[in-house]
Amino acid sequence: MTEIIIFLEDIDPVVFFGTNNSLLDKIRSFFPKIKIMARGNEIKCMGEETEITIFAEKFNELIEYYRKYHRLDEQDIEKYFFDAEHMKSASNGEFEQVIIFGTSGKPVRARTANQLLLVNDYKKSDLIIAEGPAGTGKTYTSIALAVKALKDREVKKIILTRPAVEAGEKLGFLPGDMKEKLDPYLQPLYDALHDMLPLKKLETWLEDGTVQIAPLAFMRGRTLENAFVILDEAQNATISQLKMFLTRMGVSSKFIMTGDTTQIDLPRKNDSGMLMAMRILSNIEGISIIRFDERDIVRHKLVKRIVRAYENEENETEKLKNNSKR
Repeated sequence: MTEIIIFLEDIDPVVFFGTNNSLLDKIRSFFPKIKIMARGNEIKCMGEETEITIFAEKFNELIEYYRKYHRLDEQDIEKYFFDAEHMKSASNGEFEQVIIFGTSGKPVRARTANQLLLVNDYKKSDLIIAEGPAGTGKTYTSIALAVKALKDREVKKIILTRPAVEAGEKLGFLPGDMKEKLDPYLQPLYDALHDMLPLKKLETWLEDGTVQIAPLAFMRGRTLENAFVILDEAQNATISQLKMFLTRMGVSSKFIMTGDTTQIDLPRKNDSGMLMAMRILSNIEGISIIRFDERDIVRHKLVKRIVRAYENEENETEKLKNNSKR
């Protein structure tokens, strides 16, 4: 049995351990074989030498993370103990890099390892496919990169688009003309832009075409040059639609496709162009494919658990289907 004491120097233990020791309990859950006791600014640990050595190394890294970023929550702890890439990027200070400053002055940064990979791949790839579950910041980070590129005059316009496939709803029954029907469907894209651009500037750019938001079908026949183009909800683009979209790429353009292949709303899932694109474009130079997962979820902590529950259910259903075929 080995015993060590770790001191929290110049750190408020109430903040570091959380209200009612909620964060300390989270840390304990990762080391069930170790007895961990906190008193004031010191933490005493008892257990097998190997376990204690691992714990001490991780815990001291967590202290450095807190000192560098002045924050700590359950998601930070989960990422720090589970995600080696996140830990490496955090220790290198890469999460301190600001993409842009939002309208409230709040800096927009990559917050997870795969978001950081998206930011870095943007520098070397003209087409990026970002696939993964809801809440991982795929579209938000992409729009931040687009706004930065426009402000830095790397491109002359931003084009945001979505395939007009209804998730169980019928756009035709909504009131109003085509724009009024589609605006609510495109609202998430407007929301992200509102976070990053002053209202008057955004309205001006929407009016003069510097920023364009439109359904995917409106891309047909266009050549998109000097543009940053983002296709959101790409899992709902058919194979022919996606081929049409990708062949719109003109000189000095950047394309990003984002989507979640577990949420395909097409009548037949195999018709999803995103599934095919990820398969046949993976080895082409200049194209990056980034697979986000639940470790990248930056919404409410319940979202991660919800995604995990649905994945487990889908896996069980798939197993039952396979067993029934035998």
